Amino acid sequence: MQDKLNITIVQSNLVWENIDANLENFAKKLENVGAADLIVLPEMFNTGFSMNSKNLAEKPDGKSVKWLVNLAKEKNSALIASLIIEENQQFFNRLYFIFPNGDLQFYNKRHLFRMANEHNYYSAGDKDLIVNYKGWRIKPLVCYDLRFPIWARNKNDYDLLIYIANWPERRNEPWKILLKARAIENQSYVVGVNRIGTDGNNVIFSGDSAVINPKGEIISKTKAHQENVENVEISLSELNEFKEKFPAYIDADNFEIK
Repeated sequence: MQDKLNITIVQSNLVWENIDANLENFAKKLENVGAADLIVLPEMFNTGFSMNSKNLAEKPDGKSVKWLVNLAKEKNSALIASLIIEENQQFFNRLYFIFPNGDLQFYNKRHLFRMANEHNYYSAGDKDLIVNYKGWRIKPLVCYDLRFPIWARNKNDYDLLIYIANWPERRNEPWKILLKARAIENQSYVVGVNRIGTDGNNVIFSGDSAVINPKGEIISKTKAHQENVENVEISLSELNEFKEKFPAYIDADNFEIK
């Protein structure tokens, strides 16, 4: 078990629907990343939030997944990112958790953003994912999932909740508020990594990426609208000490998702 976890959050612009350009961009940004345990990239990191699923989708063994696997091995770090995947004649907004040895697990985004018609171009996932990594229990989710607290409810089965996103600037206040709320209500660390820039639909993104402690306090320094690669250290012993002193999770309501 590892008490301290070093997380590198990457807040970046994305090149619209250009996989090669985005892979090159992130390779350059991560050239000098040091001893990161976990590197977190935005949602649809290699295309932007596109509904052009038929033309941009890759197979699970496609170029971008291989690139992520090679990067994880090269950096000896775990990686989180999502991209468009085609499997069994369906398209998914699929988040991958890739271990330093190249092993991977995935989560298909459950809540599809109907205001952008995402539900017409992608299939929703029906299973969540909790990854065990270096003694940490990590639950990764995607963008619109943030608005649905039951799907993220901590049954004392995770320590770190991660959201990766293409969340527009015009709704950045809900983004910032809900990230803090998820940390407080779930008594966990929360990481939110969002893109910046303007996409092919002229939607503007401010980033507002953050690492938040269980008290709802931002402990990262990344600023809105700025490209940044930041390493933030979080502590499992500090989390457990806080939960022992304020064990609200014991009084949580039981429920089932059907």
